[in-house]
Amino acid sequence: MTALWLAEPRVGLARWAVGDILSSLLAVATAYVSLGPALGWALHFAVGIILAVLYATAFAGRLPGSKLARGLLYGLGIFVVAQLVFMPLVGAGFFSRGDPPLLLGSLVGHLAYGGVVGILYGTAASTPSAV
Repeated sequence: MTALWLAEPRVGLARWAVGDILSSLLAVATAYVSLGPALGWALHFAVGIILAVLYATAFAGRLPGSKLARGLLYGLGIFVVAQLVFMPLVGAGFFSRGDPPLLLGSLVGHLAYGGVVGILYGTAASTPSAV
């Protein structure tokens, strides 16, 4: 997801300054330190790892469909939560204030992330475990 945000402007989607957004949110939280975009990018990467582990432990065997379909559903869920919780926290409003390029970029990125996570960590819900 982090790498995808760096490539999206090259295909005509909105440019997201995720490092700046996340570091600004952290700077508001700490109120005394300017943390810079590098820490924001690191935080985004860390959240991606945490969400992948959450998928593998809590969602991979519970969502319906193939590995890819489960991952896409998970990515869609992350997109919705991000638009309802994170975007308003950073001042971008619910569902990015209806800005189509921002919404499309976020949706594509989260679906791509979910799809990759689903393929890598997905386990078939009906597959019996070998003993």
